[in-house]
Amino acid sequence: MLKIGLTGGIGSGKTKVADMLADWGVPIIDTDVIAHQLTAPAGAAMPAIQQAFGAGVVTADGALDRAAMRSLAFQDPQARTRLEGILHPLIGQEAIQQAAQTTAPYVVFVVPLLVESGPRWLDRVDRVCVVDCSPDTQVARVQARSGLTLEVIERIMSVQASRQARLAAADDIVDNDGHVALDTLRAQTLALHEKWLRLADAKTP
Repeated sequence: MLKIGLTGGIGSGKTKVADMLADWGVPIIDTDVIAHQLTAPAGAAMPAIQQAFGAGVVTADGALDRAAMRSLAFQDPQARTRLEGILHPLIGQEAIQQAAQTTAPYVVFVVPLLVESGPRWLDRVDRVCVVDCSPDTQVARVQARSGLTLEVIERIMSVQASRQARLAAADDIVDNDGHVALDTLRAQTLALHEKWLRLADAKTP
């Protein structure tokens, strides 16, 4: 099947685009959802995370304390690398297993750090679709939905690929800047859906 990697910076609107595709019957495999499952109470990644970082990043019910882990990762970049070393192989395995269970013409992997991951994800997908918006729009959206401070948002954005790097890796682009109406976003997404169906059909032996 055709494999699409859907990505974009924080606040870009990846989830909204993925939800639209799901409404049209496209299988969506969200790596953030998988990561939350792996780091929930009794999640498969929690023993290795606790061994690597100690009980300070584990909540009372045995889940990953995301705020504590985020703080640690910002203070110590190597901590982020160690966490990714635990999570990313497990996420990749689960994502590929889920994709193997579908017979749809194409599947979408939602991967926030797809460009940052390099060959690990770029080699797994046939096309990269970037949901694009300006950094100012990202900040405004994240502040509105999460209440995070500007400092925290800028820290998160600083470890993500630049807008230019994402666009350079893109095969397809969805414009979701602040001025884009929902109907326009839906029309762009539908056009890509129809394009990917054609490409999937052409790829089928």
